Order: sequence, then structure tokens, then C-alpha cells
Amino acid sequence: MKRNTWQREAVRQALGDNEGFVSAQSLHSSLRVAGSPIGLATVYRALADLAVEGEADSLQSIDGESLYRACTPGQHHHHLICRNCGLTVEIEADAVERWAKSVAAEHGFTQPNHVVDVFGLCAACSVAADPSRP
Repeated sequence: MKRNTWQREAVRQALGDNEGFVSAQSLHSSLRVAGSPIGLATVYRALADLAVEGEADSLQSIDGESLYRACTPGQHHHHLICRNCGLTVEIEADAVERWAKSVAAEHGFTQPNHVVDVFGLCAACSVAADPSRP
């Protein structure tokens, strides 16, 4: 485990203040606006460390950029993510868990791990995109 510096704590706090997934650049920008002298490379390193330690979820956006979100360490979960506004909802997916174990066993794999993130438009963004939609 890395030592806890003020920079790392600032990134952890800023990440926790966001509800959805956020890019390192966006998080860096918000920290700078708040008056922090933290550098962008430091934000990238801190986010990567938090993800490795299980304090942050990490995913690749559709355009390939890494996005991060604070999470509770040790809890396996899946997400519904709005590709427009970034709203993120944690979901239970028992069927996915059973499927992953079954497919792994079928092919002789043990200790299967997986990541499932479903991207779409949330209700509000769906209405904004198509006002005729109820």
C-alpha cells in the first residue's frame, strides 16, 4: 500500500465528491479550480493506485479514455452508465455471475474474474434526445 500523501488524499476526496465516472483530466481541472497546485501526472498516478487498491472503479469509455469512480473496496458489482451525462447506477447481476463461472468451468478455467459495464442513455438523457418519448 502506498503512503497517504496530501495529493493522494485530495484526489480521493475529489473522486468521492463526484457521483459518476470522471476522467483524470476532468478531476484535475476541478482540483485546480478549487485552488490545488496538484499536477496532472500526480492525479493520473493517484487514480491508478486507488483503482489497483480497490478504492476506485476504473473503466474505458467508448472513446478509450480511462474513467474513475470512488467505490467501496471489496464489493464486486456492475454498472449501468449513461454515455451522455455519466450517471452511474450499481446493479446486482446474479445471472452474470452464474454465467461467468459456468463458461469458465466449461473451458477448464478456475478463479474467474470479470467486469461488466452496460452503457446506454439514462431516462433524462433519453427524453432530452427524443422529446416525444414518454
